Amino acid sequence: MIYEISDIQLEQLLIAAARAGEALARLDERISRSPMRHGFIERQDFTDAISSMWVDGELVHMEDLVLHDAHMDVRAPTHEMTAAHRILRSRRLIFSSGAGWAFTAPGLSRLRGRAALAVEEATPPREIVDSSRSDETESDVDASLNGAFSELDALLARSSATLDAITAGHMPAPLLRQESNPLINEPDWDEEERLEEWLKVQARTEELPAILRTAILLDAWNMIEVLQRSPWLGRLLAAAFLRDGAVTPDHLPALSTGLRAVPRDRRHARNQTQRLLALLESFYEAAQASLKEHDRLSHARERMMRKLTGRRSSSRLPELVELVVSRPVVSAAMIVKELGTTPQGAIGLANQLELREVTGRGRFRAWGML
Repeated sequence: MIYEISDIQLEQLLIAAARAGEALARLDERISRSPMRHGFIERQDFTDAISSMWVDGELVHMEDLVLHDAHMDVRAPTHEMTAAHRILRSRRLIFSSGAGWAFTAPGLSRLRGRAALAVEEATPPREIVDSSRSDETESDVDASLNGAFSELDALLARSSATLDAITAGHMPAPLLRQESNPLINEPDWDEEERLEEWLKVQARTEELPAILRTAILLDAWNMIEVLQRSPWLGRLLAAAFLRDGAVTPDHLPALSTGLRAVPRDRRHARNQTQRLLALLESFYEAAQASLKEHDRLSHARERMMRKLTGRRSSSRLPELVELVVSRPVVSAAMIVKELGTTPQGAIGLANQLELREVTGRGRFRAWGML
């Protein structure tokens, strides 16, 4: 599918783009000076992952995602939970990587989940030693085991070398291309070709302001339908583009939260300019929602910090405050794991901060900010 940009009425987008850019820049400035910057960014990752699933028509509960991320699931994770956690990990990966990494060949390959395939194809199969044969002597068995361990060491070395090659961008192109499985993907859906078309749109919009380019790139991703299974990746790449374009250099904006505030019929309108206006409005709404959330968390943090007056220097309450700020929900098990307390000690610390009880149960207890 060819995405045309010649019909876009840019004069109708300038006011909306300036409004969205100003709001996002104000949010970024607030976050860069915030004493709870890291905690807020971690919390935003969870919020955006949940919102991204909502935009795609799936519902994942925040509490379940937090517990799944901490490897403390109370139930078997669903397919939707796995997808939400992948979005969460992808956001963290983009933010922890350097500027522009998400748009490089290794970055796109890893975000699309192709790195694991490259390692698998680059690693030749090895024979499994059968140590159950009764006619082998003890020395023969030892020799076989030593050989198996040697092969395992070699396998690990090859895997490490392959991962290093992917990270450095030296992996040969055939290893980064995934063959379509007709049982999972449509045979005629050429993701590589669609991705190339999207990258051409990126090249054709180089002279436009970053905020306008981001809206066009996100709309192009949706219209071209680059990936069958991961439509959410376009929103993460849009957020990464805003960071790389110096609009939000200190954080990845949670764009999916803004999309929730814009009606679906506007986001999927037939008119291209109307779709772009809706996306720019969603950028503004995302910034406003994040600003309000930051102010709410800031006030709650100040209220909790007042309770630390007169506490011993060895008190774990300051650590608990930072943990509560960085997670929408904290359970007793999470407090035990992060702070190294006993289960009863975790409950006692939570009660001292007057947190909001989430579950209301006796055996499994979790809290959130008021």
